[in-house]
Amino acid sequence: MAESNRQLVHEEHRAGRECFPLILLLDGICDGANVGAIFRLADALGVERLLLCGNTVSPPNRRLTRTARSADKVVLHERCDDLNATLMHLREQGYCFVALELTAQSVDLKDVDFGRAGKICLILGAEQQGVSQPLLEIADQTVHIPMLGQNSSMNVAAACAIAVYEITGDLRRSIRPASLASNIEGANEKTQK
Repeated sequence: MAESNRQLVHEEHRAGRECFPLILLLDGICDGANVGAIFRLADALGVERLLLCGNTVSPPNRRLTRTARSADKVVLHERCDDLNATLMHLREQGYCFVALELTAQSVDLKDVDFGRAGKICLILGAEQQGVSQPLLEIADQTVHIPMLGQNSSMNVAAACAIAVYEITGDLRRSIRPASLASNIEGANEKTQK
């Protein structure tokens, strides 16, 4: 008899640490709960690492730690004290800079094939001001999330979750990490039986 479709307890979850070539650059995100939520989604969605720039809250921070639920201990992260040097180093490593911001030239997030970009550095700006003008100017692409309501913005952690899910979906389809490919093939074999 087949097991019922029940919710798994934490210990039953099979965790892996597959990482996509995706870095999140957080610039001036001051709310520890937002940074903690970004750590948590970075862990869940396979982000390579976080760069904590400007006055972005960094561990140890009580609100960040509480919201991150230990993700701040497993997700690679570093303080970015020299932003220009960091950007130059990432550019030399072949990263494409994508700013998440509604601008005069931004395009719908869904209209970009991130799988073709290879390595991506997603730039996220401060809660109130968004992505700074200097970072918008270095971005190879600026994307936005189309919104149907009255507001022209949403919470940075929520926007990050939507963008990272979309980006990693494109990356998954283009590079298919080995363990992911074997999991999909195993599921397909079960379905065919």
